Amino acid sequence: MVMKNYLLIGDASEFVGKSRETLRRWDNTGILPAVREPISGYRTYKKENLQMFLGDLIDSEINDEVSNFVKPENNYSVVELFAGAGGLAIGLEQAGLSCVALNEIDKWACQTLRENRPNWKVLEGDVKLFDFSEYKNKVDVVTGGFPCQAFSYAGKKLGLNDARGTLFYEFARVVKEVSPPICIGENVRGLLSHENGETIKGMISILDEIGYNVVPVQVLKAVNFNVPQKRERIILVGIRKDIDLDFEYPKPYRKIYNLKDALKKGELFNCDVPKSGGSKYPQYKKDVLDLIPQKGYWRDLPIDIQKEYMGGSFYLGGGKTGMARRIGWDEPCLTLTCSPAQKQTERCHPEETRPFTVREYARIQTFPDKWKFVGSIAQQYKQIGNAVPVNLGKEVGYSIVKFLNAYYSSSKPK
Repeated sequence: MVMKNYLLIGDASEFVGKSRETLRRWDNTGILPAVREPISGYRTYKKENLQMFLGDLIDSEINDEVSNFVKPENNYSVVELFAGAGGLAIGLEQAGLSCVALNEIDKWACQTLRENRPNWKVLEGDVKLFDFSEYKNKVDVVTGGFPCQAFSYAGKKLGLNDARGTLFYEFARVVKEVSPPICIGENVRGLLSHENGETIKGMISILDEIGYNVVPVQVLKAVNFNVPQKRERIILVGIRKDIDLDFEYPKPYRKIYNLKDALKKGELFNCDVPKSGGSKYPQYKKDVLDLIPQKGYWRDLPIDIQKEYMGGSFYLGGGKTGMARRIGWDEPCLTLTCSPAQKQTERCHPEETRPFTVREYARIQTFPDKWKFVGSIAQQYKQIGNAVPVNLGKEVGYSIVKFLNAYYSSSKPK
């Protein structure tokens, strides 16, 4: 029985907006001590103490007025691999970094990059066809959202050559060729658990082999970095071993933006979302989604329609909350996919029974309205859905700039 006015760790976690692991660590280190429930020994927290602590936390670490912004003290350059339609590149550019070369295999994404930044050097084609040694010791950062291809770690400390044939091998090869002070890889959160964590161990081992120490990997939630979307990415940061400096991840903001902030005039954008083309639902799906309220999903349907629409999935476990989902104005959007009308990942407009348009997609990913996407509607959705949210890229960019400022300041002749 939990004592009155006390919360268990799960409820306390939601109350202060921190993970259970963080609360356990804070308890163990005395930052926020828990009270043990007399019979079960569970961690509990007095509401009054949490309110006081939350007030202090807001005033310090995550105050709305705090900014990760830092100004570059030099001209910093980037080579980006697997650049896609430019989400990360734009973010880094907004943070003050200059892209000197971008590699991408998708021809439509390359056309998008050229259309918007004619001055960027876009290397179109398979990354394995390009040699980057001309940038050796001339570039400050190599970045890359390498697709997660499996390579077997199998309990052995594999080296660079064992990863041949994977795109991570190409990422590591380019880092080795260029030898920048810092490299940044990004990927989906699922990489952490891929092959029971052995894949990420292999990647860290390879970066160690080529002369880079990996900063403890973090999952960054885009919604904490001025992105109105519940997208999560992991950031893999490598620091060249001759550099004895810490890398600080961007601090999360307390302000959470929602769908209305993305599509209407407000703090994020200075006008309503521009009109554009977009996909449509087939009639049978529209008839079903017409019955779903804002913030609702398939369980809000009549039981007979649930069974018909869900098919065999109806009898399986799990919430499947992304299926037949209508997003609400007052919540961040669920993670966008590359195909907005496909089953199991519906992201229906709050008021109209349709997928988000191309420009609405771009807004949710925080692309500037003037950033044009080339190709068919399907190709444009794919480019946007695969992108790193621009605002998340910018915040990571500030962390890179802060690191490089410290590095070049410390390496100046005394």
